[in-house]
Amino acid sequence: MPNKVEEFNAYRAKMNDKLLAENNKVIKRIFNLDTNAYMAGALDVKTKELLGLVASAVLRCDDCVKYHLESSKKEGATKEEVMETLGIATLVGGTIVVPHLRRAYEYWEELESIEA
Repeated sequence: MPNKVEEFNAYRAKMNDKLLAENNKVIKRIFNLDTNAYMAGALDVKTKELLGLVASAVLRCDDCVKYHLESSKKEGATKEEVMETLGIATLVGGTIVVPHLRRAYEYWEELESIEA
């Protein structure tokens, strides 16, 4: 039985492939810009992913939160770093972020269980 992480990644990959197959110049450029924005530069990749996590939580995009949680974990972010980041997101976004905070925590637990 697939776990939440596998389900999310499979769906994301399938739909991204479909979107990119449409050969829409604007969509392709936005995807490329997003990819390039998170590459190492003056800020390291982990920092950029944590910044993306804050923005995604404040904007209440659960798919984006999942993506940035997984990317942050791959970049070596610790639970403490993620929790501090989510705390900042909740402070900035207000209590409306709390349901997304719950789902983010649940997804982080899933990511940790895969590692174990």
